[in-house]
Amino acid sequence: MLVTEVEFELPKGYVDAAGDLHRDGVMRLATAADEIYPLKDPRVQGWPAYLIVILLSRVVTRLGGVPEVTPGVIEGLYSEDLAHLQSLYNRINGLTATTLLITCPHCGREHEAEVPQPGG
Repeated sequence: MLVTEVEFELPKGYVDAAGDLHRDGVMRLATAADEIYPLKDPRVQGWPAYLIVILLSRVVTRLGGVPEVTPGVIEGLYSEDLAHLQSLYNRINGLTATTLLITCPHCGREHEAEVPQPGG
């Protein structure tokens, strides 16, 4: 059976305007539309790093008692919580970093380097 939603708990939690803390939530699997449509968003076109904010606002379906998870809610997360959700997004959607073997142009030694995926 395909699991399409995953529950999570944020390390720190989102604090809303009333000062209430929200830590538990649900993230669903991303669709092709979730990854494609944000690319048309002017905020992403002007600042590509904003892509993860839009992506997460689309796939986080519940965050505590917050009525709606919007880009503004994602913007309000602490850095540790954002990193936690990025990692979860990559894990549940089968997106892992690609490891490449590269050669240093200065010393000629080979070592591995990771290339991050879109949610990372």
